[in-house]
Amino acid sequence: MKAWEMEKNLIESAIPKVLEEEEQQWDMMEDIGKSEDASIKLLWGSNVPGSGAPERVIIAGVQALENKGCIVEDYEDIVQQGLEALRNDDMIKLHTLTSKLYHQMNNCKKDEKSSYWQYKEYKNWKEYEQDVTFIKDPYDVHSKDYEEKILIGWKSQLVGGALGTAIEGYTTDNLRKTFGEIRDYVRKPNTLNDDITFELAFLKAHMEKGGDVDSVDIAHEWIGLIPAGWSAEEVALRNIRYGIYPPESGTFCNPYCEWIGAQMRGAICGMVAPGNPKEAARLAWLDGQVSHYNNGIIGEIFNAMLVSLSFTKSDVRLLLKEVINMIPSKSEYYSVVKFALDQCEKSDNWEQAWRPCEKKYERYNWIHAYPNAAAEVVALWFGNGDYDETLHIIAMEGVDVDCNAAQIMTAIGIIVGKDKIADKWTEPFENNIVTYVRGMENISIDELTKWTVESCRNA
Repeated sequence: MKAWEMEKNLIESAIPKVLEEEEQQWDMMEDIGKSEDASIKLLWGSNVPGSGAPERVIIAGVQALENKGCIVEDYEDIVQQGLEALRNDDMIKLHTLTSKLYHQMNNCKKDEKSSYWQYKEYKNWKEYEQDVTFIKDPYDVHSKDYEEKILIGWKSQLVGGALGTAIEGYTTDNLRKTFGEIRDYVRKPNTLNDDITFELAFLKAHMEKGGDVDSVDIAHEWIGLIPAGWSAEEVALRNIRYGIYPPESGTFCNPYCEWIGAQMRGAICGMVAPGNPKEAARLAWLDGQVSHYNNGIIGEIFNAMLVSLSFTKSDVRLLLKEVINMIPSKSEYYSVVKFALDQCEKSDNWEQAWRPCEKKYERYNWIHAYPNAAAEVVALWFGNGDYDETLHIIAMEGVDVDCNAAQIMTAIGIIVGKDKIADKWTEPFENNIVTYVRGMENISIDELTKWTVESCRNA
């Protein structure tokens, strides 16, 4: 039946009736308006749910575009007016100014003087693959060892996420002033965060399609399973909802496409491709381009390859170097992780290496991929396979701690095994994961482990 026939049948079957005042449903417009007002306010000023850190996502969008070598014209006055409208709760003005500012962002110009354009822009997987020589280690995914490593990998990801969620969005100095040296949870840990959310969506798509999974499959799982996102993910969800599919879903009106949102979900791609960083990288590209672009996707590849090789490598520093060597040297992302590695090799301790990174990437938002990639490198190098020390360092570096800790601790947990992990880290979770994923609000760690193992073995 054609669309016109469906609508013709609908109206022809509709019998007129007079609605009483209480039946007219105009109240829903007020509810919708309040919801829209709340969403707009969040763009101009909000606090991170887990840690309370302040953020202004719309202003950070301008920052992100400038980081990408773009010029956003005439935004300063709009920003000041917007902040004033927010303070005055002037929603009519705030809605208008929000539209104006995003219009300026969506029509930004290339900054020819920006160093961003000195690096190669990777537009697809083929371009990435051609510029890298991948290594591969044999690994038996049908072994009991694989099952055990996946279990401890997930547990360690939960540990890192729970530790970091409470302290994300702050600087090293302010964390130290508040907590001293962080060597334990700063509050009762829980599993609620947005990190695992998108990995569950990828895993469901991979379980159904295996190695044939594509970005559209993943996008469909996103829109079905995930009620909301933030920054790049929220833009991508909006795009997908209106039929804009990958890779355009990750680039269309998305100033946040080189933030950490893809980098924070690379571990699952490595978990289903143990010892095979090329496959992990390919899967990460497919997943990453749902919401990100270029260096944003390379961030996911970095963590995917890190976790992939953690199944076969025990020397963390060697592992880190091998992963960095599989990042294309023509990319700006490579310059970031290489700079961090160089600081590590000439420093005596983590803070001595971290401070130059903190300074060099100060113009990037704390949710951008770059400062967080540098933080991962420093924590991995000076943690050097020590579970507690790696957690201590990644916590003290600040920035987007939960995203960083969850990813690198997946790898460290796989390397060291459960006997090298203190009970204080894993016992609080028992066997339960609470999420806001539709249909997966409560899942067990054992069940998640089984899904992951089967997804890999059946691929």
